Amino acid sequence: MKNPIEAIRDQIIADPEVILEDRDVMRALVAANETSLGPNIVDLRGIAIDRLESRLERLEDTHRSVISAAYENLAGTNMIHRAVLRLLEATDFPTFLDDLKEVAEILRVDTLRLVLETEHPEEAEALARIADVLVTVARGRTDAYVTGGRNVPVRPVTLRQVQPDTDEIYGENADWIHSEALLKLDLGAGRLPGMLALGSEDPHQFKPTQGTDLLGFFGGAFERAMRRWLG
Repeated sequence: MKNPIEAIRDQIIADPEVILEDRDVMRALVAANETSLGPNIVDLRGIAIDRLESRLERLEDTHRSVISAAYENLAGTNMIHRAVLRLLEATDFPTFLDDLKEVAEILRVDTLRLVLETEHPEEAEALARIADVLVTVARGRTDAYVTGGRNVPVRPVTLRQVQPDTDEIYGENADWIHSEALLKLDLGAGRLPGMLALGSEDPHQFKPTQGTDLLGFFGGAFERAMRRWLG
């Protein structure tokens, strides 16, 4: 009967991959080899292996981050697609506006407001009675809200952490809005612009460092749907 050492030796010879693929075992073998060389000899191979292991660990961390980001992007794409499909289901404008509540749930935001500019107060009063998601403001007010009165370009999509100092957009919900996505809407030639405001209680849901491609696509789909109803 073989002793345990001989059994281990035979197993290693028969299947050396078991040892080569075990990082802890290989590290122990390299350490033992360095000890046998003595304190005055530098084992360049051992140093190279240590560096390769460090690079491998960094690559594995990067790989996990890329995979995680890909899953998040896929989930975001699916969410935007669902929201766009919901927009297309409405058969009349009041239903379209009412469906925006469900769109807000799909987008996982706490409140959604469609902001339209108007120069006629009587139109504002009539529109305000249609749905509570609809907000009317004076001409030029959407750009002023996005820029905060500063002389800066207005981007199609603005993401920011904010505590609104006015309730003109979110109404009574303004007190607990801590981040927002503002989507500028081009409603066609001869019409004043609009804006879609997505507000969240979570201050980290919308930040300037996040990508805007998906929300830009949603804004483009939304303004095309609006042009159909306004036409």
